[in-house]
Amino acid sequence: MKREKLYKIGEVMQYTGLSRQTIHNYTLAGLIQEARRTVSGHRLYDENVFDRLEEIKVLQSKNYTLLQIKKILEQQKK
Repeated sequence: MKREKLYKIGEVMQYTGLSRQTIHNYTLAGLIQEARRTVSGHRLYDENVFDRLEEIKVLQSKNYTLLQIKKILEQQKK
């Protein structure tokens, strides 16, 4: 049985260079999703968050707003 690696917000910050507030805002806006929470309530993210954050970064570089980015990402799920 393979155990997936989960990342604390600090680790996501370290690997992406994004601030804690940005990651929190993206989570609240539904751009990224936490995989689960610890017993103490800390958010944990799976490895997919890094691909998603890269997609967001690329779309932002094309001057899309966060609302437009959310719609684009939702379309990709379908």
